[in-house]
Amino acid sequence: MADRRHLCLLGDASSPHTRRWALEMRARGWHVSLITARPEPLDGVEQYILPPVQRPTDWLLRASAARRYVNELSPNIVHAHYVTSYGYLAARCAHHPLVMTAWGSDLLVTPHTRPWMRWLTGWTLRRADLITGDSVDLVEAALQYHPRAPVHEVHWGVDRTRFSPAPWESKDCLHIVSLRAWEPNYQISTLIDAFAILCVQLLDVPMRLHLLGGGSLEPALRSKVQAHGLAQNVIFHGRLDDAGMAAVLARCKISISVPISDATSVAMLESMACGLAVVASDLPANRQWIDPELLVPAGDVSALARVLLRLASDDAQARKTGERNVERIARDGDRKTQMDSIDQLYRKLMV
Repeated sequence: MADRRHLCLLGDASSPHTRRWALEMRARGWHVSLITARPEPLDGVEQYILPPVQRPTDWLLRASAARRYVNELSPNIVHAHYVTSYGYLAARCAHHPLVMTAWGSDLLVTPHTRPWMRWLTGWTLRRADLITGDSVDLVEAALQYHPRAPVHEVHWGVDRTRFSPAPWESKDCLHIVSLRAWEPNYQISTLIDAFAILCVQLLDVPMRLHLLGGGSLEPALRSKVQAHGLAQNVIFHGRLDDAGMAAVLARCKISISVPISDATSVAMLESMACGLAVVASDLPANRQWIDPELLVPAGDVSALARVLLRLASDDAQARKTGERNVERIARDGDRKTQMDSIDQLYRKLMV
């Protein structure tokens, strides 16, 4: 093991994005360690656990523990995921080369909540040797802080061996899916209201809404479904692994992702890779991937219902949209290509 390149990640072990990144780097020959405040078992990855974080200011108190672990490990590369939490810890460790990856809200939302958070975000970014973000607007947001490091657009990509299109002819009735968490930002309540309108407008069309993801709003969302009389039409799947997600996507024709704030959504890319027509909120990151006529204002129930009705009423157009999405992911969204890119960036930092 002594001759292997050692990558030390800082991030949530409970996040599928962190887990995928760690496993992709292991597959490319890196010895991977993970410093985390939210541990969860991960094969082949040593974890170094920080005290739990209950509130945002707790991150300020975790720097000494993170520094102790980094000094003990003495890795070739330190890479922090999420600038305003683990990125801050990594900056305090003063170990180089240092990579930081912005996830979305850490640059698009959190720094704007308080003046001191904006200052601290800039201070953190200026300690990095390389910065990545998964959309053009995230790259632009990072550049506003005048970092010393180059900023690259690198997104999570899709594992196309797991997420691929099922025959359209095999899809019975109209299955619609959301892969987003049941939290306020992701507007699942808006989706349910729009689906209720669609059910009234297309009374004779059998349809199902599949909700994946799980989250704190589950009781409220279940109550809303009951109030609409849609208990037989809405399926609460909760959190599923990749195989479970792919099985649901194989039945569906339309995927919906309408958060208030977002960078490039892996869930959206996975839906595209499976050949679904995707309806998304009109955000800069989504404009890179989705046709303008399928973008809607976040929180606008009527606009979402209108787009869903248009797709549900024209199966041929929905199918054609899904086919274009498959082609786009094959060209620009392959995870192997993206992870090969970051692997090469790591190696250049070590020269």
